[in-house]
Amino acid sequence: MRYLPLTPADRTRMLGVIGVDSIDDLFADVPAAARLSGPVDLPYHAGELEVERELAGLAALNRPAGAGPFFCGAGAYKHHVPATVDHIIQRSEFLTSYTPYQPEIAQGTLQVLFEFQTQVAALTGMDVANASMYDGSTACAEAVMMAQRVTRRNKSVLSGGVHPHYAAVTQTIAHAEGMDIVRLPVAVDAEADVLAAIDADTACVVVQTPNVFGTVTDVTKIAEAAHAAGALLIVVTTEVVSLGLLKSPGEMGADITVAEGQSIGVGLNFGGPYVGLFAVREKFVRQMPGRLCGETLDAEGRRGFVLTLSTREQHIRREKATSNICTNSGLCALAFSIHMSLLGERGLRDLALLNHSRARQLRAALADVPGFEILTPRFFNEFAIRLPQDAGAPVEALLADGIVAGVPFARLDPGAGLENVLLVTATETTSEADIAAFAEALKGRVSA
Repeated sequence: MRYLPLTPADRTRMLGVIGVDSIDDLFADVPAAARLSGPVDLPYHAGELEVERELAGLAALNRPAGAGPFFCGAGAYKHHVPATVDHIIQRSEFLTSYTPYQPEIAQGTLQVLFEFQTQVAALTGMDVANASMYDGSTACAEAVMMAQRVTRRNKSVLSGGVHPHYAAVTQTIAHAEGMDIVRLPVAVDAEADVLAAIDADTACVVVQTPNVFGTVTDVTKIAEAAHAAGALLIVVTTEVVSLGLLKSPGEMGADITVAEGQSIGVGLNFGGPYVGLFAVREKFVRQMPGRLCGETLDAEGRRGFVLTLSTREQHIRREKATSNICTNSGLCALAFSIHMSLLGERGLRDLALLNHSRARQLRAALADVPGFEILTPRFFNEFAIRLPQDAGAPVEALLADGIVAGVPFARLDPGAGLENVLLVTATETTSEADIAAFAEALKGRVSA
């Protein structure tokens, strides 16, 4: 057998060599009270057909995003991924070693990571990007650690518009690293609070645009204030398609920009895996975490690709590491790069414009629902609305109509006191019929 290669005779011989009569004798030192008196409470083994039926039943409990009108966003977005992406990622050029430390046998992987870095740098308006991070939230935490290494300061200010999950991940890692995180109160439009919080002790300011409420902000003023205080500006983007329409973080003065790349080439996948984007100014490149692929020439003058500046071996000494990230989201980065190549600059702009147009249609439809208040002043494809009741109730009710109505903000940040706020999103996959059905269903489910 492939995974259980030992025969009963093999086991008997092994037990004889170590001097015991049975496998049970190996547990003699475990107190009897700590041992199970019977089998573990799990199903017994079953045949292939029975296992398929059981797993199919479990899978049927999930509701795919494409099963009906879907208005969820809040950091993970439903976009159309062309079938071409899935086809190309299976080509043999990319089926090389997962860890490409031997460039002579991993040119396909290294080249696509090099192209991926180029695309991310162009998209974010930054000088250099790495070969991806685990996801957007861990990239945010890595950016804060990097900023504190660069500035040699310990205080980081997180805008009240940063996604609560990103803030929580950053705070968790900061606690382990002994860093000081100042998380500002939740705010739909947080620019004024951020400007007031910057001082001479600040290592970095973390802002998000569009933020968790969908608010689009030109953070140029924040960048100027941070730089005047000797701090770095970190810009977070959870909806990367927005960069096809909005001013890039680099144009606004960002020193480090991080993003979740899931929207391009990667499906929702019931929550992951996703791909974190990370780009910096060139002067900070040696403090950048993760892998960096570079272009070179081989002994015969042919173009080739290698890992450069930083490799995992340099991070084995944990206390001297710029980061302890030990891999990258290679498959998701490949899918991202393929989808970006298929879109091109014009295609990305058209996609972004279509997203914004659909969101404007959604806003217009929901503005007519009695008792609703649109909270987000400037948005891309996502915005927040205040309901006259707890937002969770109509969301659950609309599931009976086959409509996934959005994300109650209280699910992201239960302690924020915004139980009546609902985040809704429209993308190119949202049809006019979806919007009409959503608005009509809400009128019957929400009490003004």
